[in-house]
Amino acid sequence: MHVHDHSPGGGSASHSLLPSEPALRVKAIETLLVEKGLIDSAAVDAIVDQFENKIGPKIGAGIVAKAWTDPGFKQALLEDAAKVLADLGISGLGAEQVIAVENTETIHNVVVCTLCSCYPWAILGLPPGWYKSDAYRSRVVREPRKVLAEFGLELPEEIEIRVWDSTSEMRYLVLPRRPKGSDRLNETQLAALVTRDCMIGTALPRL
Repeated sequence: MHVHDHSPGGGSASHSLLPSEPALRVKAIETLLVEKGLIDSAAVDAIVDQFENKIGPKIGAGIVAKAWTDPGFKQALLEDAAKVLADLGISGLGAEQVIAVENTETIHNVVVCTLCSCYPWAILGLPPGWYKSDAYRSRVVREPRKVLAEFGLELPEEIEIRVWDSTSEMRYLVLPRRPKGSDRLNETQLAALVTRDCMIGTALPRL
């Protein structure tokens, strides 16, 4: 396990009916491949459904929401996240190596992979491009507070920032703090507050 401790020391939005340029390119390529008989559109739909509903951030968000509402589940998750995931039927894509780390009033956790891009795909889905960038991988270890501020997350100086370095044997899930004012929300509503970035540590859940 590698952990780096860092103690204290309007404009208007435009709207378009068209998808973004990358989405248009992907759709064009998909259409061409289907027309040429190289791929099956039903297979593509199945893959998309797999990433949207069976693996990915929704899975991780549900786990976080359950930990917020079930103290026993939370304790088990912090003690042995890999076992909890296995009991839930979540396996493969890094699930067997997951370790949960909890944000508290005095500690904030953030995850990086300094060597490549090790990442718990099974519960967070596809890694964001910035997670794999050289800039993030090198800077978040050296100046985590500054990097988090660039994500829009400015933490008080008294909060210690712990940077966890993922490897092929250890991949991390950040358990963020439950937002204040969310007491009346059920698990489904709570899960909707949890984004992928919250579980990496570069954002906080917000009402």
